[in-house]
Amino acid sequence: MSHFSNIKTKIRNLSSLKAALNDMGIEWKDSSAPIRGYQGQTRDAEVVVEQDNNYDFGFSWNGNEYELVADLQYWEQPLTVDGFLRKVTQRYAYHTVMEETTKQGFEISEQQKNQDGSIRLVLQRWSA
Repeated sequence: MSHFSNIKTKIRNLSSLKAALNDMGIEWKDSSAPIRGYQGQTRDAEVVVEQDNNYDFGFSWNGNEYELVADLQYWEQPLTVDGFLRKVTQRYAYHTVMEETTKQGFEISEQQKNQDGSIRLVLQRWSA
């Protein structure tokens, strides 16, 4: 029998999560529709990603962080679950850093994507 699994993350900022999914080209919906699972089971989530096989996944707030909620038996994405979470986490971190540094008056002076997939940012802030 299949069921929903909750996978912990370090994701706490919803706008950065949504921006990360957008970067990856993933279409998502706000919590207007529940995550659909095995035998009609559903779960509420703040972000829902519908899959063509009618088994969705999403991100649900547990009071501390957004967990990935999915019926892993029906995962139908080009990346594995671990690969997907690594990519989402990287893009999430990028957007979180950009949001926080912009609030503090920093601007990007240099951005470089390395061969290993990491991103190098050089930020600057002018003071008067």
